[in-house]
Amino acid sequence: MVESAKNFSLAHHRAKMMIKKCLFPAAGYGTRFLPATKSMPKEMMPVVNKPLIEYGVDEAIQAGITGMCIVTGRGKHSIMDHFDMNYELEHQIRGTNKEELLGDIRKIIESANFTFIRQREMKGLGHAILTGKELVGDEPFAVVLADDLCVNEEQGVLAQMVALYKQFRCSIVAVQEVPENETHKYGVIAGEMIKDDLFRVDNMVEKPEPGTAPSNLAIIGRYILTPDIFDLIEQTEPGKGGEIQITDALLKQAKAGCVLAYKFKGKRFDCGSVEGYIEATNFCYENMYKKNDQKVELAKKSTHKGQ
Repeated sequence: MVESAKNFSLAHHRAKMMIKKCLFPAAGYGTRFLPATKSMPKEMMPVVNKPLIEYGVDEAIQAGITGMCIVTGRGKHSIMDHFDMNYELEHQIRGTNKEELLGDIRKIIESANFTFIRQREMKGLGHAILTGKELVGDEPFAVVLADDLCVNEEQGVLAQMVALYKQFRCSIVAVQEVPENETHKYGVIAGEMIKDDLFRVDNMVEKPEPGTAPSNLAIIGRYILTPDIFDLIEQTEPGKGGEIQITDALLKQAKAGCVLAYKFKGKRFDCGSVEGYIEATNFCYENMYKKNDQKVELAKKSTHKGQ
C-alpha cells in the first residue's frame, strides 16, 4: 500500500513537470542530398542565412524551452561548433561594418544550453530517442526533427503543443492531413476527436502499405513525450531493417494510457526532400529574411534621422 502510494506520488510529480528540454535526433546521413551531405550534415544545410537545425532550436526557445539535447553521429562536429562560441570569428568582425552580426551569432547560444551525445548505430528514430535518455533524464521532453521546418506567425508549433501538454499531461504527436497516396511515407494515426484538431490515439501504423492506412493524419517531426516512453522503447522489438520505431512504443503508450494527436496550426516544409527544401528556402526568404532586412534598414534610417 505504501509502495503504491509512493509510485502514485512519483507519477503525479512527473506529470506536473514542465517541458524544459528538447531532443534533436541528428545522426542521419541525409542520403537524398548527396553529394552535398557527404561532408556537411543535412541539419547544417542553409535555409537562406541559417542552418536547418537552427530553425528548430528557435522554435523550441520560443516555446520556453532552454535545454537543447542533440543526438549526433559520425561527421557531425559542425553542429557542435555552430552552437558554441567562435572567438576568432567574433574578433575578425568586431569593429567592422559587419559588427551588428555579432548579436545574431551570440543570441541563440546565450538563449539555451546545448548538450550532445553520439548515436553509435543508425537503428531508427526510437533508438535515437532512447540514446538521448542520458541527456533528457526522468522528465517530459519535446522532440524536434529538423527535417520538418514548421512556421506559424502567431505561435510556433512546439509552443502550441507545450500549451496542450500543460492541459492534458500526456504524450502528444503533431499530425497533418496528407493525400491518401502519400500515407505510406509516414506514421499514421487513427483516433477519436475530443475537440477541434485534437484526437485521442487508438491506432498508429508506421508507413502503412498503400490503401491500408487507418486515416490520412500523418505524424510529422514534433513530439511531446513523457519519460515512461524510454521503458516502452526498450521493450520494442526492431522492425523492418532492424529499426526501432517510435510509433510502436507510442502505440503501447496509447493502449496503456493516453497519447494525443494534434493537427497543428501553421505550415510545414519537408526539408528531407529537395523539393521541400527549395520551397522552405523560398518561403523563408520572402517571409522572414526580406521582412527582417527591411526592418533593419528602417531602424538604421530612423537612427540617422534622430542624430
